[in-house]
Amino acid sequence: MSDEQQLLPTPSKEVRQWAMFCHLSALLGIWIPFGTLIGPLILWQMKREMDPFVDAQGKEALNFQITVAIAATISFFLMLVVIGFFLLGLIAIGALVLTIIAGVKANEGAPYRYPFTWRLIK
Repeated sequence: MSDEQQLLPTPSKEVRQWAMFCHLSALLGIWIPFGTLIGPLILWQMKREMDPFVDAQGKEALNFQITVAIAATISFFLMLVVIGFFLLGLIAIGALVLTIIAGVKANEGAPYRYPFTWRLIK
């Protein structure tokens, strides 16, 4: 744990759960088209005023899902040259694993930053 994380108070259980839900709501994409973007967006909009931790984790979740959507779109076009099939599978597995890790970390009260994320929402 970094020095900065040690100085911050641990968020309450309710705040940690909402932060976790912001990350895990992206799994709605399994059942709902564009659910990977809609879930985090709706939860972040509803709960961002609740606590700075929920606001930060909601932004992080949404930024990651936007990055994944862009990468998936590029991979879809690369299917014309076959490599897109491999890349799309890699993106799907990576997004699933990183989303679960982020949800667990948020529930522990640790701020999580996704790797390889284009942070459009500041």
